[in-house]
Amino acid sequence: MDIASQMILYANVVDHGSFSATARSLGLTPSAVSKQISQLEDKLGVRLLNRSTRQVSTTLEGQTFYERCARISAEVHRAEELAQSFSGRPQGNLRIATTVAFGKARLLPLIPAFTARFPMLKINFEVTDRPIDLSDSDYDVAIRIAEQITDTSVVARKIASSKRLLCAAPSYVAHFGRPEKPVDLKNHNCLRVSTVSHWNDWHFNLGDETWTFTANGNFDSNSADAVYHAALAGLGIAQLSSYLVENDIAAGRLVALLPEYEEDPTDIFAVYSDRRNLSPKVRVFVDFLVENLRPDSTSDAKLSSVG
Repeated sequence: MDIASQMILYANVVDHGSFSATARSLGLTPSAVSKQISQLEDKLGVRLLNRSTRQVSTTLEGQTFYERCARISAEVHRAEELAQSFSGRPQGNLRIATTVAFGKARLLPLIPAFTARFPMLKINFEVTDRPIDLSDSDYDVAIRIAEQITDTSVVARKIASSKRLLCAAPSYVAHFGRPEKPVDLKNHNCLRVSTVSHWNDWHFNLGDETWTFTANGNFDSNSADAVYHAALAGLGIAQLSSYLVENDIAAGRLVALLPEYEEDPTDIFAVYSDRRNLSPKVRVFVDFLVENLRPDSTSDAKLSSVG
């Protein structure tokens, strides 16, 4: 293996954290990976990795060298994608990060139709509500609620809109009663989402009047999906996106509360790093989402126009 290939392999080892995980991802044996990294260290005359039985970590020199190798690996990957695009058929790995609730409720049901249309693409689908830094990750595209987007350098394309609905399980309403006005919520157990603090400031509009109530109760979670299931279980009142709860409300599994008080809709975006060098696989995926989710606006925008 030449030194350029060994440098790319080295970046993979650091990213995976072990020889065995790297070997599995590349279809090699751990001993073959270890041998190539040892040969690279011999060529350079410097130790790059601290080795243990289960994992590896970079030395000080190895971390500096990794940063350069990672950039080279990314450039090679982009060049491969560019060459593949000449065939007119998007291919390779498409790495998607999506919020847990939206990913499970709206995206996963669309994936079979997408892969049927683009069979040469392999989907890597990660659901997470943690912050995403596209400039420091392997994700090709992230699906995020408008309030979660804080990086002003990204490009965001609207793919959907959603209203947040106040609801609770019938068992909760039967035991604790139904709030008649926003002020009544202070007497109820209100479930909180911990990842975006101002999601717990519940806004209510009725005509020209507005109210804001800060949710407070005995349960919070870093995932709206967990709050949704807590509401279904009868733990308390939640304010959740319509795509999560509208079917449950229609089926009677949840009860809509204060329906006469409207909440402003929130927008959901596909976020990616660079519009000018947008890869074909990302473009067809985002276009597919726009086609199937039918937002009322589909233009690309810098973050400054997203909020």
